[in-house]
This record gives sequence, structure tokens and C-alpha cells, in this order.
Amino acid sequence: MLFGHRAKAASGEHVERHFLNSETVRDVVIGMADGLTVPFALAAGITAAIASTRVVVTAGLAEIVAGATAMGLGGYLAARSDQEHFHSEEKREYAEVEKLPDQEKRELREIFGEYGLGKPEVDTVVAALSADKKRWVDFMMRFELGLEKPDPKRAPISAATIAAAYFVGGLIPLAPYMIESDIKKALIYSAGFTGLALIIFGGVKGKLTGVDPFKSGFQTFLVGGLAAGAAYYLASFFG
Repeated sequence: MLFGHRAKAASGEHVERHFLNSETVRDVVIGMADGLTVPFALAAGITAAIASTRVVVTAGLAEIVAGATAMGLGGYLAARSDQEHFHSEEKREYAEVEKLPDQEKRELREIFGEYGLGKPEVDTVVAALSADKKRWVDFMMRFELGLEKPDPKRAPISAATIAAAYFVGGLIPLAPYMIESDIKKALIYSAGFTGLALIIFGGVKGKLTGVDPFKSGFQTFLVGGLAAGAAYYLASFFG
């Protein structure tokens, strides 16, 4: 479901495969990455200052709920902002097509000219495209402004995806503190589980987005490790 291709091809025919659900993966990456690193950094920092797994679990759960809520709302507002920006630019483009058609046609010629088309071909394409205002505006939105029409259902889906990914990611570093009473051992287990989860998550993210999985896994692990290490030693210094 994550990849798409053309209709089934005969044996030996080239079949293109492209990544489709980039927005969903982006939301999962945002939520999961923060969900793994922020609660782990918080747990590590509290462990350095307070010798109580109960306090770590209580503070961690509170942070996970607050973080998932805040991240989800942030994703919702970002998606709504994309929609509002698109509709604002689309309205402006329609006004320009109505009031400044010659200028907009000149911009069309410049766009097609960049693709190596000669003047006769450009004039033919511009005449055909400008005959339909909707197609004309759609083309300008995509190729002049680089804007794709957002899915109107995207905002709530984005919010739910980010929040759920954050919540799931946050439970991984916190789980050892729920089952291990020795806070030092819990920190070691938490570091191990979180480090492994970061590597796996980073690798899968790299695989889906076409980046080297080992490089992506290492980078994700490094970011989480640095965040937790900074929180732990800062808490140790003041504690």
C-alpha cells in the first residue's frame, strides 16, 4: 500500500515503483522520533536526580500524554495552515488569470520554454491550456508555485497519526521503569530498548524513503542518544 506502480506489465516490461504515502510516513516519523527521544531524555534526567521509578513513571506518563496532545494539535494546525495557504494562493491565481491574462500567458511560455519547447509548440500548448481557466490555474499552482492541493481530510488524520506515534514511541523508554524497581537497572534497560528502537525505526524510515537504512538508523540513534545524554548529565550536575 505504501508503493504504487503502473498497471501490470508484461514480462520484461519496465514497471515504475514510487513511494506514495510520504505525508503519512512524515507524520509517523515526527511523532515516533519525538516520542522515543523526549520521554527517554526526561526519564534519564529524572533518574540522575531522583532514586524512584514511581516518580519517573508518573512524570513520563504525564509527559507522553501532554506531548502526544501537543504534537497532534500541532500537526492538525499545520495541515489546516497548508489548506488555507493553498486556497489563498488559488484565489489569487484566479484573480490574476482574470485581470492579467497576458502576463499569465507569458509566465506559461517561460515555464514551457524551460523544458526546451520551441515557440510554435509553446504557442499551441499555451493556447490550449489557457482556454480552460480551471486547468490553467491548476497548472500554475503546481508548476509556478509548486503547490499541490491538500487533502481536506488530511488535518485530523495527521493529528491522530502524530499523536498515536508519539504515544507508542514514548511507552518504549518508559516500560522498563514500570517493571523494574531498581532505577539504575531500569535506566540501563530503557537505554537498550530505546537505542534498539531508534535504530530499527531509523532503518525502516530510511528503507521507505529511499535513504540508506544503516545511515538513517545511525542518525536517528545518535539524535536520541545525544538528547538523553544531555538531559542525564545536566540533571546529574544540578542534582
